[in-house]
Amino acid sequence: MVTGARTFATRADTVSITDKRLLKGARARETALRRAVDIASLDGLDDVTFGRLATDTGMSKAGIQTLFRSKEVLQLATIDHAREMFIDAVARPARAAAPGVDRLRALIEHWIDYATTPLFEGGCFRMANIARFDSKPGPIRDALLHNQQEWLDTLAKELRDAVGSREIAELDIDLAVFQIDSVLCAANTALRLGDEGVITKVRRTVEDLLKTA
Repeated sequence: MVTGARTFATRADTVSITDKRLLKGARARETALRRAVDIASLDGLDDVTFGRLATDTGMSKAGIQTLFRSKEVLQLATIDHAREMFIDAVARPARAAAPGVDRLRALIEHWIDYATTPLFEGGCFRMANIARFDSKPGPIRDALLHNQQEWLDTLAKELRDAVGSREIAELDIDLAVFQIDSVLCAANTALRLGDEGVITKVRRTVEDLLKTA
């Protein structure tokens, strides 16, 4: 019985140590990625490196390398982390609104909050990086384009629902999505240059589009 008790205690200690290590690793990963998305929004994904993160976070370079293995893995994790933050800030809160026009307006309002706060130090993560990789085939470009298409599809779905429920008239969905996204991209640039008045233009553009549809 004594031996069994000792064995049980050893296993419990091992589980506890493992859990603590996993928790520590998860926290370190979160710290690294939270800084990485800000670096990428300010200076681009090319500047998301083990050395830069070590300097900015106070973590060891070796520790960060252990978490991500390669620069490409780190960059892809950064893109995915930015996507999750965007969903939490924009897409998920908008789900409380009814599908169609109400949810589309909610998406725009939450996007405005996302861009004006801003969620990332350099403004919109997508806009800060997609132009740098649009002519560079590979996993980074694919991930960025996937996230962009996911956002465009989200807008398109609400427009289709609005048409389907006859909240708005028939319209060219692809063109409308292009127009809305173009306005948001231009607004992001204007906001980075200090033009807060552009928000009124964003709302007016969207409302005009819905009225004329």
